[in-house]
Amino acid sequence: MSRELNMPLGGNEMPRFGGPASMMRLPVASSPVGLDAAFIGVPLDIGTSNRAGARFGPRQIRAESSLIRPYNMATGAAPFDALQVADLGDVPINTYSLEKSVPIITEFYRPVLAAGCIPLTLGGDHTIALPILRAVAEKHGPVALIQVDAHADVNDDMFGERIAHGTPFRRAVDEGLLQNHKVWQIGLRGSGYAADDFDWPRRQGFTIVPAHEVWWQSLTPLMARIGEAIGDAPCYLSFDIDGIDPAYAGGTGTPEIGGLNVPQALEIIRGCFGLNLVGCDLVEVSPPYDTSGNTSLLGANLLYEMLCVLPGVPRR
Repeated sequence: MSRELNMPLGGNEMPRFGGPASMMRLPVASSPVGLDAAFIGVPLDIGTSNRAGARFGPRQIRAESSLIRPYNMATGAAPFDALQVADLGDVPINTYSLEKSVPIITEFYRPVLAAGCIPLTLGGDHTIALPILRAVAEKHGPVALIQVDAHADVNDDMFGERIAHGTPFRRAVDEGLLQNHKVWQIGLRGSGYAADDFDWPRRQGFTIVPAHEVWWQSLTPLMARIGEAIGDAPCYLSFDIDGIDPAYAGGTGTPEIGGLNVPQALEIIRGCFGLNLVGCDLVEVSPPYDTSGNTSLLGANLLYEMLCVLPGVPRR
């Protein structure tokens, strides 16, 4: 028997500025059971080291997502024709304690993954990748990783703290959450404290693609290489909005000049089609520094593009 699938609320049914304040104005669900994919907000920014405000990211990304329509005109992807998708709301983090918030996040994601639902996360700062990866690895084992970012986020500590937005992938290596030889970090750039900032991940087996090496280039060939290298391994996509140049996405906490452009961002995500994606996130959107709303709008569209490349999504 065919099931009735959720659809985003259309602009001809309700004006874009009205209706529910959910991702793409989808139904809000209280349980992941029966869902193939779900948008989840993690309004946390107490792991941030520079400009705060990413706690407001999920709400503003949802607001900007009201313009997105269900059919992808560029790729022909029709995610709502095959997947049951809803918005599962926000993780109730402890806004006064990063130490307490991290296990709260992992606990929230466990039943989502157990139900066979692929989480698409609206951050929040990049700290949240660690507790999500813990839950993902419990379900799937160590995963391949595609990380788009200005920073490697492999610090051993920040101000003596082992968990912060600059440490998640060092901890992920420590805890055996990643298939290190299938980790790709794209868009790294900027200044650092020492060469080891980028050399340490290389020694773990990561492949680094610095931003300056792909200026003015299409990233479609790179994504073909990555697809061949990752194969059918379970793969997690973590997209820090500061991987994009601040000319396009200035509303973030730690902007770095000379970043990727928007077409390259689309090529990266669209190039994930065919991978065994088991989860994705879009982090570090900071609405207080996003006066035009462009960064949140970009974040919303990139999350939609992630939905369009999930396993089982048809293309016409």
